[in-house]
Amino acid sequence: MFCSSLVAQDLTLSGKVVDANKLPLVYTNVVLLMDEDDTSLKGTITDNTGFFKIDNLKSGNYQLKITYLGFKTYIQTINLNSNTNLNTIVLEEDTEELGGVLVVAKRPTVKRLVDRLVFDVENSTLSNNNVLDVLKFSPGVFVNDGKITVKNSEPIIYINDRRIHLSSSEVQQLLEGTSAANIKSIEIITNPPAKYEAEGGAVINIVTSKNIIAGYNGSVFGNYKQGFKFPKYALGTSHFFKTEKLNTYLNYNASPRKDFRHNDEFVNFFDSNNLNTSSWETDYDRIKKSSDHNLNANIDYEFNEFNSLGFSTNMLISPREDTKFNANSITRVLGPNMALDSLFITDKLSVTEVLNFAFTLDYVHKFKREGEKLSVSAHHTNYDYSDFQNVDTGYFFPNAQTSFRDNRFQTFSSQYIKLYTGQIDYELPISDSSQLEIGTKVSSIDSESILSQFNFENGVGVEDLQNSDTFLYDEMNYAAYVSYSKDWEHWSLQTGLRAEYTDIFGYSLLNNELNKSDYLKMFPSIYILNHINENSSIYFNYKKRIYRPRYNELNPFRYYFNDNTYSTGNPNLKPQIDDVITLGYTFNKNYTFELYYRYEDSRTLEIVYQDNLENVIKYVNTNIDHSISYGLDFTTYTKIIPRWYLYALTSVFFDDNMFFALESNNQLVSNERWSSYVQINNYFSFLKDESLTLDVSYNYISPLAEGARIISERSGFNLNIKKTFWNNRASVNIGVEDMFNTQNYNTTTKYLNQDVLFKSEMENRLLVFGFNYKFGNTGLKTNQRQIDLDELERLEKESDI
Repeated sequence: MFCSSLVAQDLTLSGKVVDANKLPLVYTNVVLLMDEDDTSLKGTITDNTGFFKIDNLKSGNYQLKITYLGFKTYIQTINLNSNTNLNTIVLEEDTEELGGVLVVAKRPTVKRLVDRLVFDVENSTLSNNNVLDVLKFSPGVFVNDGKITVKNSEPIIYINDRRIHLSSSEVQQLLEGTSAANIKSIEIITNPPAKYEAEGGAVINIVTSKNIIAGYNGSVFGNYKQGFKFPKYALGTSHFFKTEKLNTYLNYNASPRKDFRHNDEFVNFFDSNNLNTSSWETDYDRIKKSSDHNLNANIDYEFNEFNSLGFSTNMLISPREDTKFNANSITRVLGPNMALDSLFITDKLSVTEVLNFAFTLDYVHKFKREGEKLSVSAHHTNYDYSDFQNVDTGYFFPNAQTSFRDNRFQTFSSQYIKLYTGQIDYELPISDSSQLEIGTKVSSIDSESILSQFNFENGVGVEDLQNSDTFLYDEMNYAAYVSYSKDWEHWSLQTGLRAEYTDIFGYSLLNNELNKSDYLKMFPSIYILNHINENSSIYFNYKKRIYRPRYNELNPFRYYFNDNTYSTGNPNLKPQIDDVITLGYTFNKNYTFELYYRYEDSRTLEIVYQDNLENVIKYVNTNIDHSISYGLDFTTYTKIIPRWYLYALTSVFFDDNMFFALESNNQLVSNERWSSYVQINNYFSFLKDESLTLDVSYNYISPLAEGARIISERSGFNLNIKKTFWNNRASVNIGVEDMFNTQNYNTTTKYLNQDVLFKSEMENRLLVFGFNYKFGNTGLKTNQRQIDLDELERLEKESDI
């Protein structure tokens, strides 16, 4: 009897799936259902010969279901009491069904949860754009001039609750080269709970769809953007394969491009009596050539239903031969009477290389209790950045054809960073409506920054020891958190506390200066949501956050862009601490008012200063005293008429920045202003199957205060038309970004003895063409995942002046 029982529980079911021409159908979905309740029991896919096999089965009644795109579903009832081979199964083409199929695209939807706003874009009109374009349509997200902002602060980008471990500029390159076809939703978390790192402001969490059936799918995608000067390209491909226990994902994209930028800078210098001594007017042209390559891959293996192991990698390569920067500028020096005194012409060539290799190993154990889970993660990153620049400057008298003085200098700079992290998270459901989460994390950062500058005398380079340095920086960070959430009939609560201890060591060889510090900070958070009725709710949030200086902001180097302009860091920078309070009210489901207040203590900013004695422009990383911001937001997402949906956000806010006037005895100065912001997105669909869509968006931001600067108004009108084909397997789109070329802006720094006006013109107006083609079993969803790594957000390349 014992032997018979073992045999009865180890049966196999096999067969071969072909089409009407007897050709094998590869990667066909084969699912075995319990005949009694139609519950999925086991599944597999066919191999290259169309063969499938399902083993470890008990005797009993089953229902076999075989599906493949373009063929009718095959269903067969099976009474299994011995090993069974069904031989050849022929699937019929579903030509009649495909002829009448409706591929209806959903409109994006917006839903508010207790601690976040969820922008659902899966299968929507936006799903075939790249991810950065989707962010441009996301509620409250503003993308302009290489920055992503939420409520005037830079958010931290996550994918599937895993932080992207790249600098802000590299994050944008990655998102622009990644198709949004597998994006389920965008979560805008303006007040991140304790589970998230205390570092940074808001969080944008990009959630990808999950697969449910084994098989393979892939896609190729690309876009072409034509500016008024140069084209920009983005090409990529994604591949996903799943078996019963193995998940694999691979994504590669490349973005070769050229970018043009023209700047005008006007500086008025003063004497000790605040009288104008001279004025400088500079025309500056920059051409930046780049070709970034991103590779993301992960392998997940499920040992059983309780244990799984995953390995992930993210690699970014910016090759030296493809990353070049050419710039030339003409500066006219005017006397007090505005007559031309002299001029100097500068030519600059810069070559950059970036290698960023990140690796993560994850282990997840699920307990028998539903929802109870233990996660362990280990991570290592190697970051290698190097730059060479050659700067030639010629000085001329008015109307002279030859220079009366020439100057050349060369700069070699590099940064090497090794980062190690370890993290443990535990989730425990206390009841059906409450949950406890606890976790801990330790991070180790080892950074070495080197700068060597050479001045040329009679064609011979001599190292400038006053402007050459090596900066060593080590940081240890220990964090622990606890979070509790509870849902009642009408109320939802989420509260938490995160503690972080940081130990810092910095050493400058040039100054023989040692900086050591350590601090312990507590970060409480609370979120309360009350559903007044089916259509209305009110909520309250509070959070405390930290912003640690980026590594290059701590470097005491003077990095010269030309003879009279340089940037410098400060090893004594303090961390910025933010307190944010939010009160919101939603009525009729689709309309929300939100009041917020934010206090930023020791805010970290790069501020431009003019040295009136030496006629030098400095870009200095510094802590301002504090910044206060408060405002009122209104959002709505509603249907205007059938096939026309509207999302709108309007915001009125006040910014008050208290900063130290470095060139005026550190006098405390206030810079304040009321500002407004408007974002309007329209989604239209046409044709019976809604396969033709039109997206029209407009955004506007009035002049606003940021540190010592006033930034002028900006606006943008964007239009995109998309057509899908072949049962949503392929799509093409064409559109225009910044149709009226109104995204360019000016910045003014004017107070006491400071007077700088900066005008920027970039290739914002772009003609866009894109395509996306999916192959394989397109019913599958990707398991794309990103690595959790907060510290490398602080990696930043040198800014381009």
